[in-house]
Amino acid sequence: MTAVTLNLRPILSLSLSDEQFFELCQANRDLKFERNERGEILIASLTGGETGKRNAELGFQLQAWSRQNKLGIVFDSSTGFKLPNGSTRSPDAAWVQRDRWDALTPQQRRKLPPLCPDFIVELLSATDDLEELQAKMREYRSNNMRLGWLIIPKTRQVEVYYPNGEVEILDNPTVVSGEPLLPGFVLDFQTLFED
Repeated sequence: MTAVTLNLRPILSLSLSDEQFFELCQANRDLKFERNERGEILIASLTGGETGKRNAELGFQLQAWSRQNKLGIVFDSSTGFKLPNGSTRSPDAAWVQRDRWDALTPQQRRKLPPLCPDFIVELLSATDDLEELQAKMREYRSNNMRLGWLIIPKTRQVEVYYPNGEVEILDNPTVVSGEPLLPGFVLDFQTLFED
């Protein structure tokens, strides 16, 4: 996501509270906001048709798997998560283990869930900066993400992020497995990249 940083400091002496940030997002539903750990508000650009199509396919495959096993909850790219470091991020696709989701209060579920998803996928679009997305993946990992995939369509690579700090690069995979965190989940890359 190539994002524009919105500086509110000249107007507001303090950063927005979680409630105010949520209200800002609700009042501007046509924009996608994130907030970094310094409280800076990031406004993301819209994606193009190719990326939107791939995001839909990615979400479909993850949701189909999740419905069968009921081990957790799948979220789309419009969901913001309040990470432990204070930032609010919105991955392209995310999955949270059911017991962690069930531990949240109804109000926490309605607003910005205060947790980092267990599994996160980011899809590099034509307007994204690779280094920014790699930094975002490292931020997720430092906030307790258990597995992350950064998909780079142009080179057909997948960067797999593990909790121990390891990053594995997969070149032109036909499928990628979510084992052992996501038992039985295999993302079909051939379908993801169909024209």
